[in-house]
Amino acid sequence: MGAKPAKSLSAKSTLRRLPARSRQPADRDSAGDAPVVVPKRATKSRPVSNPVESAADAAKRARREARRATRARRRFEKSEVRRFTRRARHRRVAWLAAGGTVAVFAALITVAVFSPLLSLDTIEVTGTSRIDPAAVVDSVDGQMGTPLALVDLDRLTRELGEFPLIRSYVTEMVPPHTMVIHITERQPVGAIIVGDGYRLVDPAGVVVEKSDTRPPGVPLLELVGADEDSTTFDSVVEVLLALPPEVLATVDSVTASTMDDVTLVFGGVGQRVVWGSADRSELKARVLEKLIANQDPAIAVEYDVTAPLSAVVRPL
Repeated sequence: MGAKPAKSLSAKSTLRRLPARSRQPADRDSAGDAPVVVPKRATKSRPVSNPVESAADAAKRARREARRATRARRRFEKSEVRRFTRRARHRRVAWLAAGGTVAVFAALITVAVFSPLLSLDTIEVTGTSRIDPAAVVDSVDGQMGTPLALVDLDRLTRELGEFPLIRSYVTEMVPPHTMVIHITERQPVGAIIVGDGYRLVDPAGVVVEKSDTRPPGVPLLELVGADEDSTTFDSVVEVLLALPPEVLATVDSVTASTMDDVTLVFGGVGQRVVWGSADRSELKARVLEKLIANQDPAIAVEYDVTAPLSAVVRPL
């Protein structure tokens, strides 16, 4: 009797579970008869790789990478070459610039020396008072048409040497066609009596001018037993050149028989200066200037400066 009730319980429990399973919803069509099938979501299909094509693409990529690496390597090599050759390139540029400059100067020199565009066709003379400038031009015009750079200066010196009054000269080339000759004439220092006339001489003893009458503006040089080639003349000239211009302008005559007994005579009342030799002439000239400044020019006196530190003024 105990086993039968157990079976009945099992049957009941089975009956209770069946409706539970039947309560699960089922998809059906609109008529409610057939179940509705829900389609699955579509998925993208992956292409199947071709081993031959994959190898070709890999080869192309490899070649591109190789070309890219080659270009990068070349750029690097070029930058390194430029970096290590920068100094050499700078030197080359400097040498090229220097060579170009030299070539330009050479061309300019060639044009200046040989071109007829810079030939001589005008000569100007300056600084003359006793010399006729036209005579100077006539003596040196043989080089007309010569390029300025090729003018023969030695020949010019010989031609100007024909003028004794020219003490010195300087030439100046003025492109394109002019040569200027700057002349310094000899300046007379005194007049020497020769026979019935006078010779105007410069400090070197060169005759500047001859005259029948005494030339004005210069002292008369009375050289006893001497001429302009003697030491007496040299001593007289040294004394005259040491005098201040305002004192020299008042000297009327100079007398000397030797180089140690030079005597000056002023114009006006005839004041006289016993100079002696030409030694210490600059000091003697300064002392004489002070003595004259303290003396009345209307009184005839004699200044003795043979010993300049103990000069004496005595009446005549």
